[in-house]
Amino acid sequence: MTQRLNLISAIDIGSTKVVAVAGRKHPDGQVEILGIEKVGCTGVKRGVVLNIEETVKAIQQAVSTLEDSLGIKLSEVFAGVSGQHIRTMGNRCYRFIKAGNEINTFDLEQLLQDSYRIVLEPDEKILHVVPQDYIIDHESGIKEPVGFSGQRIEGNYHVVIGRNTTIKNIEKCIEKAGLRLSGLMLSSLASSGAVLSGEEKEAGVVMVDIGGGTTDLALFHDGVLRHTAVIPFGGNVITGDIKEGCAVLQKQAEALKTRFGSALGTLAREDAVVTIPGIPGWEPKEISFRSLACIIQARMEEIIELIIHHVERSGFYEKLGAGIVLTGGGANLHHLAELTKLKTGLDVRVGATSRAFSSEEKKSLADPSLVTAIGLLVSAGQYPGSKMITREQVLFDDIEPAETSGKKKKSSGGKSKKSRKVKKPEFTGELFEKLQRNFASIFDERDTEM
Repeated sequence: MTQRLNLISAIDIGSTKVVAVAGRKHPDGQVEILGIEKVGCTGVKRGVVLNIEETVKAIQQAVSTLEDSLGIKLSEVFAGVSGQHIRTMGNRCYRFIKAGNEINTFDLEQLLQDSYRIVLEPDEKILHVVPQDYIIDHESGIKEPVGFSGQRIEGNYHVVIGRNTTIKNIEKCIEKAGLRLSGLMLSSLASSGAVLSGEEKEAGVVMVDIGGGTTDLALFHDGVLRHTAVIPFGGNVITGDIKEGCAVLQKQAEALKTRFGSALGTLAREDAVVTIPGIPGWEPKEISFRSLACIIQARMEEIIELIIHHVERSGFYEKLGAGIVLTGGGANLHHLAELTKLKTGLDVRVGATSRAFSSEEKKSLADPSLVTAIGLLVSAGQYPGSKMITREQVLFDDIEPAETSGKKKKSSGGKSKKSRKVKKPEFTGELFEKLQRNFASIFDERDTEM
């Protein structure tokens, strides 16, 4: 990756495709998309990598095409993670403040690290720990507690947990493709970063990313992430229903869905039909638009009911001032917004990328199916928990690190030259790791592995 250009890149490994994207992060925080490429992939099912070799080939093909088009060489990438193995939970931690002291960032760091100390099932790993709000001496709803005075501070956290084996498969695919993994992020959080505005998060909104294998949810209220969920159904299930209901091939069912499909049977023309070529030796089939729409609507209503279930569980159903934002490839389905509004009673819009810009990839920004890949660049490093270290954080390539021997390095002229030491920035978790080494007999590191 070219450090001079501040390039960042990401790989979105989805159930139907692999998307490679490269962009440039500007000093003001804006992300410019330079190029994006997508390749079909059959190695992933419902967000979980099953065939590593097929997935690696798709990654290599997408990355190679992107490198050739931009004339660059990618080395490090961010990646998204999703799937039915993802689960979430709320966690509350507290600590006491010394009398007369104000709450500082160190206190918040300790609370964050305490929230990692939860009981996990075998083969589980914490992906993210997202702060929600704080309570100081029974005063709740505090977002920025630094500078407050009190005796006790409590923190509410949203913890995202995934299966370690599944996460390792993603890492293995990235490494086999000749790349290094800069960080993993929950796909729904990445999509939210590309689609949702700050005003929508403040008013209350649910981002629904309908992919090929899964439907991902992220609910925000008062500007804070409140709930996430993964529904193990997506566009592929609808395609399968069309294949069975219309007795056609898989590729024909997919074409019917994307070109002629509708999520509302009542809005489809009853007198309109589409002719599908038959298998050699068999006559063509005629399929009614109304019949096709009814098949799609039945499955979409089931998915929407699951969305409603998760929103009700969150306790924020009546607080969604901005309603629902649909994105992902499934959001391209005709009349889906109307059906969702009819079933939920909430305002609904179809969302594309709005938190990044590009002069070369304007069509890609308008495509809901690409928001996760772009969101990985926009949201990189925003959510604590996963390893988020990019080459951008190496501020000076020309400064030599201090020699481990402690001796002064001599210049070519024979005179000693004092080497300048570059202090390595401390990221979330490093400070706690130092404390762990000091109190190894107290803390069990197996529970705090990030």
